Amino acid sequence: MEVYFYTRPGCHLCEDAKVVMNMVKDEIGITLYERDINECDKWTEQYGLMIPVVECGGEMIQYGHIDYFTIFTKLKRKFNK
Repeated sequence: MEVYFYTRPGCHLCEDAKVVMNMVKDEIGITLYERDINECDKWTEQYGLMIPVVECGGEMIQYGHIDYFTIFTKLKRKFNK
């Protein structure tokens, strides 16, 4: 299953979340796709005030402050279905 990480350059929350997402990626073995919302008007409109955003299977998993425990638990549960 693919996991999308919506971000934008210069976002301090995104930089913190990137560290967390890389730890989770290594732990669970997910495929993580980072998307800069500045590259697509739809993403900017949809996620502009919420970044960083983690999405998997069309479902928003977490946004804003991404913490290791929450994101790990939710993604692990999703991948074990």
